Amino acid sequence: MTVRIIPATLRDLSYIAANLRPEDRTEIDCQFDEWSPALLALTALQGFAYVAELDGNPEAGFGAAEQRGGLWIAWSWGTRRMKRCVPGITEFFRGVLGPQVAAYGAWRVEARALATNELALRWLGRLGATQRCLLPGYG
Repeated sequence: MTVRIIPATLRDLSYIAANLRPEDRTEIDCQFDEWSPALLALTALQGFAYVAELDGNPEAGFGAAEQRGGLWIAWSWGTRRMKRCVPGITEFFRGVLGPQVAAYGAWRVEARALATNELALRWLGRLGATQRCLLPGYG
């Protein structure tokens, strides 16, 4: 299985958004009153956006975008095959995306995950994230 990280396209992100893992769909439902795969893909293309391909098929989208002066939000979502891409995404995050965001003057990067999404919370911890607060009304 070959994982390749490439710049995101509307086509690839729309495909991934149309085939989301249930836990990603639940988290996205918390953020939008109504959404479609195309709308989610367009929203994700703001800032830095990448796709992880597994054997040539887009399986995960991830990136970061500036919300306001120095405050960024990081995101990721994918298909059921996303788990196989996580090591490559992690390596890319540490070597490319993290330094890109830092070079733009980020002083804080937020990444939100539902408390029930234990896999996402563990991954964020491995990336060096620190839990700052609980958002009980979120979701």
